[in-house]
Amino acid sequence: MTENFVVGIVRGTHGVTGEFKVESTSGEYEHFARMEEVTLTDGSAKKLCKVEYTKEAADTLYMKLAGINTPEEAARFNRWQIVVPRKNARPLQKGEWYIEDLKGCSVWYAQSEQKETAGSTAPKTPSSEDVIGTVTDVTEGGSGYLVEISLSEGCTLIADDIKFTKSGKLRSVYVPFKEQFIGEVDVENKRMQLMHLWILE
Repeated sequence: MTENFVVGIVRGTHGVTGEFKVESTSGEYEHFARMEEVTLTDGSAKKLCKVEYTKEAADTLYMKLAGINTPEEAARFNRWQIVVPRKNARPLQKGEWYIEDLKGCSVWYAQSEQKETAGSTAPKTPSSEDVIGTVTDVTEGGSGYLVEISLSEGCTLIADDIKFTKSGKLRSVYVPFKEQFIGEVDVENKRMQLMHLWILE
C-alpha cells in the first residue's frame, strides 16, 4: 500500500513571517498538530521541511515551516501539495480508505465473485475477463465521491460501444462511491467490487 499521502494543499500566504494557508484534503485539521516535518511537492520538485507550528482557523489552517520566513518565500509554494507518511495522515474511521490506497485497485463485477453452483457461496477465483477495469482516481462530485475507472480492453462483460470512445480509445467512467454501486473494498489485495454493470453506460 502507499506509504505517503497528500494531506493538504498550500492556498496562499498569511502574515509577514512566511506562514502558509493550508487546505486539508480530508476537510479535517486536528492531525496537522502531530506533524513534525512535511514534504512540499509540485509533482516534480520536492522540499522537506520541519514544522515550526500550526494554527487552526475557520475552515483553514496556518502552517509555519522552518527556512521559509517571508511572504515572498512562502508564495513560491502556492498550490503545492503537502505530503506526509501514513502515520501522520488522518486516522481512518470504519468504511473509510485513503484515496492513494484505492488507486490501482482492480474492479470486479460483484456477481462474478460467487460460484453459480446450487447451495454454494464459496468465493470464486476471478479470471481475466472478470476484470472491469482499474481505479485511476477518486474525486469529489456533487453529492459525494466518484471513483474513476479506466475500463479494461479484455473484459467480455462490457460491450465494445461502452468500452471504447468513437475514436477507438478506452473510456474512463465515473461511479459514485456509494454502497449500492461499490461493494467490498480490499486495499490489501487491491480489489474493489462493482455492483451493477449498467452504471458504466
